Amino acid sequence: MKRVINLRSQQKPLLDIVSYARGRGPLTSEQRAYIARTARRVPEVMVKVSGGARTLAGVERHMKYIEKKGELGLETDMGTQAGGDGFAHKLVRDWDLDIDALKHYSKKHVRRGKPPKLVHNIVFSMPAGTSPKKVLAAVRKLALDEWALQHRYAMALHTDAPHPHVHVVVKAMREEGERLNIKKAALRGWRAQFAGNLRELGVAANSTERAVRGETRTHRRTPIYRVDQREGSGYAQKRMAKALKYPENDIRRNDPGFAVMERTRRQVVNARNVIVAKLRLEEDRELAENVSTFADEMPAAKTDELRLLEALRTAQGRESSNGRESAR
Repeated sequence: MKRVINLRSQQKPLLDIVSYARGRGPLTSEQRAYIARTARRVPEVMVKVSGGARTLAGVERHMKYIEKKGELGLETDMGTQAGGDGFAHKLVRDWDLDIDALKHYSKKHVRRGKPPKLVHNIVFSMPAGTSPKKVLAAVRKLALDEWALQHRYAMALHTDAPHPHVHVVVKAMREEGERLNIKKAALRGWRAQFAGNLRELGVAANSTERAVRGETRTHRRTPIYRVDQREGSGYAQKRMAKALKYPENDIRRNDPGFAVMERTRRQVVNARNVIVAKLRLEEDRELAENVSTFADEMPAAKTDELRLLEALRTAQGRESSNGRESAR
């Protein structure tokens, strides 16, 4: 019988800062260090699941891609670094992915819908200026701690972009039949480990949630960009018309996403106020002021709809200004 692995379920809650505020007694040294890093805006690690192949050909394509752009080729869980023609195909065979793929289509295991992922594709990244070798070393340590002797994996360091990043391909299934199930708790745990590994290497790194930093924007492309890419589509035209039809206050009132965002923001701000009070009582006035200043500088909460409305109004303003200039 297959069992789903929920990794890192013991990790801290989504908003560490809120849990710190609710706790009784003085802040621990670990909590103080976390709060100080956040207030100083220490560079944040990024960990994301970029996808995962469901076919043998898909696995090979992705492995070839990360190997080709990799600075050192592919590094496997066996500690070897290699690449070249046929290497990705060899890994697929060595990992028995053909057997995993066959199970889905066998009479005993046949299921409707898409076949399950054979591998997970995960990206670990740091801002520009970070040592690529240290980023790779931090990911290598995390992989050993999390997947060694459990899930086969391979990785490649990429330096083709300003921010150094490591692509990791992790086999979804173990020989025992357990599936790697990547949930938010697992991602939080990996971010914390990745940041901790970097700090051990002397790299300033933090793993704060976006909401704690006051950020409401994800890594997705901006809504105005997406609309621009589909300028002639009916969907784009309807969305633009809807954004311009309703006043900003109506969007705020009627958008359920905005209500959730505002509620989370209130939790974070209230927690920060409690922490500032705790720090002042503990006579750590410098850190208290840093946290207070950081909280004051948090940007306003905005949903995609509000960002779209702002972008459209800005574009309209530019067009009106250009029209007046041309009429002179």
